[in-house]
Amino acid sequence: MKSSPSPKFINIIVIAAALGYFVDIYDLILFGIVKNPSLMDLGITAKDELFSKGNFLLSMQMAGMLIGGIVWGILSDKKGRLSILFITIFLYSIANIANGFAQTIDQYAWLRFIAGFGLSGELGVGITMVSEVMTKESRGMGASIVSGIGIAGSTLAFLVAEQFNWRVAFWTGGGLGLLLLFLRIAVYESGMYEKTKSAAVSKGNFLSLFTNKKRFKKFIFIILLAVPTWYTVSVLAINSTSFAQDALKISGTVKASTSVMLHYIGAAIGSLLFGYISMKLKSRKKPIIIGLVVIAVLTIFYFSLFGASPTFFYTILFLLGIPMGGLWSIFITTASEQFGTNIRATVTTSAPNFVRGGTILITYLLGVLTVQFNLWWAGVIVGFVFIVIALFSAFLTEETYGKDLDYIEDI
Repeated sequence: MKSSPSPKFINIIVIAAALGYFVDIYDLILFGIVKNPSLMDLGITAKDELFSKGNFLLSMQMAGMLIGGIVWGILSDKKGRLSILFITIFLYSIANIANGFAQTIDQYAWLRFIAGFGLSGELGVGITMVSEVMTKESRGMGASIVSGIGIAGSTLAFLVAEQFNWRVAFWTGGGLGLLLLFLRIAVYESGMYEKTKSAAVSKGNFLSLFTNKKRFKKFIFIILLAVPTWYTVSVLAINSTSFAQDALKISGTVKASTSVMLHYIGAAIGSLLFGYISMKLKSRKKPIIIGLVVIAVLTIFYFSLFGASPTFFYTILFLLGIPMGGLWSIFITTASEQFGTNIRATVTTSAPNFVRGGTILITYLLGVLTVQFNLWWAGVIVGFVFIVIALFSAFLTEETYGKDLDYIEDI
């Protein structure tokens, strides 16, 4: 079945993409919540080891997402959006169910890699389809709805992790993925892709992003402007317990699980809010720059909370979530609008996972700088560097609001 552009913010593809991203976020945030309890259950109890092993597992997951983002994007442009959505969610589901049976750190790490590899196609391919079946006026809000509903998966992750042990929580994620496969039956391929499918053009050529100066600059800038989103998640939220205790001396107990949940509740609100702002301003660049400036200001507040109460600390993390979610939703929309139909999924799937993969570099730098200075200075330096780079990239990124997407990239 072919689709024609839809002005409606809600349709079957938006719903399917939103639920796919819901499962994606459930898994990503679940790990941040159960990281320490699961490691302790596997015999890792020393504070330094919990920190290092936890970051190692997170890096393995993100490495899987980075590689998968490239693979699934290429296949989606070559073979079709719909079939890749089925394969990715099936692979993720099986890996997560197996993760619940892990008995060693090595097993845990490789299953995180496989789950990340499977999950990496969900958001990018889903947003690509949303962009291609909606009108140019409505697609930004459609993508924000996908992001907002998807990010709410963090709340379910928190509730499941609080009520059950980490193994049951992973099994639940796998089960949700398998249930999602049934919904995908009603989803149809985009009309834009159907036209391109029969065209005698190069499709899914990932290397073409690096062989043309203009395409390379667009691809790099769109990635760099979004890196602060995962700085706030992987550094400020997931490692909030370490920052609260060791760097800021917060006057009470701070739980990483609560920090992550509140941060993502803010992100869900921000996704919808910034989608609306983008529509009203008729711009992608302006909301991106606004989001980065607000992240910078709130990050300064975060690192100024010496001796503050846990409530105030949690409040700042919640507020940080709003520009984080807003920036992320506009970023994925902009990524899908940057390139022609024959490499659109390649870009839209790989770019978010390159951003997520940036967590590897972020956590590495955090560890190195913590040894050289201390945790507080490490967090400040890493944040300053990536936020400045993101602002520079945002100003150089193409404005794509209202752009006609029904064209083929000349490769």
